Amino acid sequence: MKAESDPRIVLLEAVYQEGFLEDFQKFLQGHYHTHLFCHRGNIHFLHNNKKLSCKGGQFLFWFADSKVTELNCTKNFKATVLFVEKDFLNNNNPDQSWAIDALLYSKEHPVKMVSKEDKHRILGNFRNLIKRFHEIDHYFYEELLKRQMQIFILEMWHTFANVYEHHKRSLQSGTLYDRFIQLVKDHCMVEREVRFYANQLHITAKYLNHICKTNTGITASEWIQRYTKDRLILLLQNKNLNISEIADKMEFSSRSFFTRYVKKLLGVTPKEYRERFR
Repeated sequence: MKAESDPRIVLLEAVYQEGFLEDFQKFLQGHYHTHLFCHRGNIHFLHNNKKLSCKGGQFLFWFADSKVTELNCTKNFKATVLFVEKDFLNNNNPDQSWAIDALLYSKEHPVKMVSKEDKHRILGNFRNLIKRFHEIDHYFYEELLKRQMQIFILEMWHTFANVYEHHKRSLQSGTLYDRFIQLVKDHCMVEREVRFYANQLHITAKYLNHICKTNTGITASEWIQRYTKDRLILLLQNKNLNISEIADKMEFSSRSFFTRYVKKLLGVTPKEYRERFR
């Protein structure tokens, strides 16, 4: 299980064997995003301190910054795994503002039950990307590889969005708290006041805060800030968007208001954040 001289993309068929998990773990040190389709058996792991498993017919996605430990698998385990170098994938992200909710849901829930159609799409995208990756004699190799990477990302987002939309539909008849959290995920990019969500739920802002405190010990305003922060960080990490474009997407009336808001939320200005994490 070795990376090639150009380690940006690595495709492998993973099966249980002596030392397999130790080699596999080396790819999970913050440098690669991991896409895994499990054909048979199970792989068990601790993800952000939560015990999870992926079994035959399921798809698994780990962000490069995911905390994955305590890997183990059954002896009949077999999977197709695609590792994509973090910076290479991030640098080729399309405008992701519309896909942020699905991405963040995927980050919290890395294991996905997918349809047969999605299975064929996922494995086909693996093959297409690695095929383009190996066409090093092409005159426009880098440009075509970047385009293929973008197509791959959009196809993955399609799969994530299907799973996320199914999850959203399952919450439509949920509790007031569940519906509030879903509303925050849907609208916090532009709606950052508790009153907006209380109005949507036809209750007072005071009662909404009471519901949140009762369920979680956290106020409605704090939940709005948490979800906004997650989305803001993803936007700032997207180098294809400049800071003014992000401010516009979040519907701030001026760049200075946006800068002050980011400083309050992240402790640094947008420019400082990008300089610190580039």
